[in-house]
This record gives sequence, structure tokens and C-alpha cells, in this order.
Amino acid sequence: MTSSPRSRTSSSSRGGVRGQATVEAAVLLPSLMLLFALLLEPACMGYTLVVMRSAASEAARAVTTDYDGDFEDCRQFVLRRLEGVPDVPLFHVGGADDWDVSIERGERDATLVVRGHARPLPLMGVVASAFAESDETGVVLSARVSVRSRPAWLGGSYADWQKVWG
Repeated sequence: MTSSPRSRTSSSSRGGVRGQATVEAAVLLPSLMLLFALLLEPACMGYTLVVMRSAASEAARAVTTDYDGDFEDCRQFVLRRLEGVPDVPLFHVGGADDWDVSIERGERDATLVVRGHARPLPLMGVVASAFAESDETGVVLSARVSVRSRPAWLGGSYADWQKVWG
């Protein structure tokens, strides 16, 4: 028995549909992965910025009431909190030595600036470097927090109030 031309056509067309699905998947999967990467990278850098801002906020409140004027303990507190950021290029590059913590305290306020680097994937790196500061290490992430410890109407210094209540 010979097969009819109709049966040969239907079997070859089924193979063509299967091939079409493979081609569609070959185009769709990389596109979805690229979209996922574009959504994931800002989330990773955002997580780093949130941890930086949180650590700076808590340390700034501690700086305003630091009695000895040596801020090394507050700096170590910030660095300890920043250990929560994974040392992966999307989050942070350079390890513990890359973090820069600067602390300034006035009579009634304190300012903390925490700086670090991240290295996003090439496509997002071009976008990030266009809109953010970057250097040879990567994109610079910076969190600045200013805290006022006492209102302007409150007289005396912190030392004076310590004497009153001490």
C-alpha cells in the first residue's frame, strides 16, 4: 500500500508546527530572561541603598548623643550593618574596604554619608552610568542622612543637660 499524498502533507505539516514552536521558544526565552534581568538589577541596587540609608539613619541618631566625640564606634556600627549587603557585583563591589562612611556633627545635628560601589550587568550599567555617578570601580551608590538631635528652642548643650540629669 502506498500512502496518499494527503497523509504525507498532514504529517509534514505537524513537524513544521513543532519546529515553529521551537523557534518561538528560542526567541521568547532570551527575551524573557533579558526582561527579568532588567527588572532584577534595579531591585538589587535598591536593596543596597535601603540598607545603606537604614544604617546611616540609626548611626546618625547615635552620633547626635555620642559623648566622647570619637565616632569610630558609630562607624563600626555602620560597617557591621552593611555586612547585610551581599558582596556580589549587582549589590556591592570591593568588600568591606570599599565602604566609605563620613560622619559630621554640629552642635544640634549630625550628617552621615555612606558610599559604596555596584557593578551592574553591561546593559543596565550603561543606563546607570548615564544617570548616576560612576568611576573605574563601578556605579557609585550614596546615602546621605541628616538628623537634628535637639530642637532650636531647647537651650544649653548636651553636656549641660547631662549635668542636670546626671
